[in-house]
Amino acid sequence: MWSSTLVARPRGIILDLDGTVYRGGRLVAGAREAIERMRQGGHPLVFVTNAIETVAEHVDKLAGLGVVAHPDEIITSARVLVRQLQREMPGARVFVIGDPPLREQLAPYFRLSEDPGEIDVVIASVDRAFDYRKLNIAFQALRRGARFWATNADPTWPQGDGEIPDAGAIIGALEGCTGRKVEVIAGKPSPLIVEAALERLGRTARECVLIGDSLPVDIAMGQPAGMRTVLVLTGVTRREDLARAEAPPDDVVESIAEVMDRLGA
Repeated sequence: MWSSTLVARPRGIILDLDGTVYRGGRLVAGAREAIERMRQGGHPLVFVTNAIETVAEHVDKLAGLGVVAHPDEIITSARVLVRQLQREMPGARVFVIGDPPLREQLAPYFRLSEDPGEIDVVIASVDRAFDYRKLNIAFQALRRGARFWATNADPTWPQGDGEIPDAGAIIGALEGCTGRKVEVIAGKPSPLIVEAALERLGRTARECVLIGDSLPVDIAMGQPAGMRTVLVLTGVTRREDLARAEAPPDDVVESIAEVMDRLGA
């Protein structure tokens, strides 16, 4: 369990969104009040998500659910991918397999291309219009040596009434036909998104608590970094899954509504 000093005063809180704060379009019961208590208690926080919508869209969605968030508090896999690609390959020509919001966020900084002969980077993400044409463009580009990046590797994406295939399904298709392995994953549980969250908070990992609903994504991100982790049971993980967890969380709660009681605030 947690050390008493960290329970009492975490100096930074990292919150997953889908499955933790809301599920699909519905706010988790008590989430708004829990976040308000975090702010009132002086706990700086960031929201971290693998969803590829723009920061503005996330802010608007939270506002519509009654949760106030500043754009700087939203750390998305797309935002981190753009930042890392600017660092490593400024001006790259990219082919994006992803929903429109991802292409919109890449377009101001990189040239989007569907010509396998000139593509520098193939980016895999959730794409609800994925088809054989896109698969073949990516296949040809990767076979000729393009880099292979992804926003995230989640196999599924929680929805209000279940789950749908996520970026992991696209990665699997590309790895299956090319024999290549994805090289860079920007989102959870990548250290790249941890770095971005801690930079925004101005805290070290050991000063922070991570709260999320996924053992292989959220908890697997926080623990190697040295954060304390709290698993909520409102998303993809069930209590019976804990028996098979290689690295169990530091604490388990039914929902985010219980977190502030654990923090002693």
